[in-house]
Amino acid sequence: MARISPEELLGRLEKGKPVAAILLLGEEVYLRDACREQLIERFVPEAARTWAVSRYSAERGETQAALEQAQTMAMLSPQQVVFLEDAEAIEKLGEKNRDEAVAQLGAYLEDPAPFTVLVVEVTVLDQRMKLGKMLAEKALVVECGLGENAGERQAAAVALARAIGKEQGVEFEKGAAEDLAEFVAADLMRLKTEIDKLATYAADKEIIARADVTALVISEKTTTVWELADLLASRQSKKALEFLDRLLRDGEEPLQMLGAITWMYRKLIEASEVRGVTNGWQAARALGMRAEQAELALQNARKISKPRLLAGLHALRNADDRLKGAGAEPRTVMEFLVAQLTSGEAKAAGG
Repeated sequence: MARISPEELLGRLEKGKPVAAILLLGEEVYLRDACREQLIERFVPEAARTWAVSRYSAERGETQAALEQAQTMAMLSPQQVVFLEDAEAIEKLGEKNRDEAVAQLGAYLEDPAPFTVLVVEVTVLDQRMKLGKMLAEKALVVECGLGENAGERQAAAVALARAIGKEQGVEFEKGAAEDLAEFVAADLMRLKTEIDKLATYAADKEIIARADVTALVISEKTTTVWELADLLASRQSKKALEFLDRLLRDGEEPLQMLGAITWMYRKLIEASEVRGVTNGWQAARALGMRAEQAELALQNARKISKPRLLAGLHALRNADDRLKGAGAEPRTVMEFLVAQLTSGEAKAAGG
């Protein structure tokens, strides 16, 4: 079956014949979320969504449960939407369980329930495997990625930034949307989060300036500090200081680095409070981050206690005051901060 973009999804469903299932293919959490919202809005009345929208995960072994739900009429709604996330996990099962799951899904696709919109989600589809071949043939495939070409990814992110801004009643100054897309490395979920923040900041001006983007958005280059998270979590002071030295020699600004580390700590605290997720793809939505970063946040949030994270924020605030004050040598401030964060004695930061 032909592949379409998220923008073409509803038009294809309304104009074409019914499809056995919809396959959301790709790593972009923002695009997948947008497709989910469109489908729910189109097929399920708001009052019935508690009963007529259900979510299952193949990674949690819920493929059969999802298909059983798909064959069961929902309450209070003539149609239902059933999501089966992490479907690529089926290929990782043992041979017997994998073949059984593929056979169950294949049987459903041959005789789909007319009252169900089954939505299967995968980040990568290997069409050399039976599951991939079957889904590509039987399902309507929606591309939820920007591709591998950096220029095309950037252009798509710029166009989306302008569209989201227009929805929020703001426009981008010339060059501002391009700067934002570059700063977030075309990460659409983060792009949306940053535009929300910038639109609030712009307020009555209704214009997002390049200076606003520079002031408020932490560059993806600077967020390489995620590599620092594991060193801080395991208290590897020497390696953390070497990492800091490399960033400073590469021309990173201490104040921007401090902002990135503070943002990272806040995300670690959020990750420590996330429940019911097992991987970065699931956490990405809750944390407003790319899946790879969300995975790192989950891993490191388990290694650093909540009191230590809060104490780290206290040390970061003190370092910010020192950097913005007079007379402090930026490298010394940053080195002292890293020493505190790796020693677990961040509460002494005020001294």
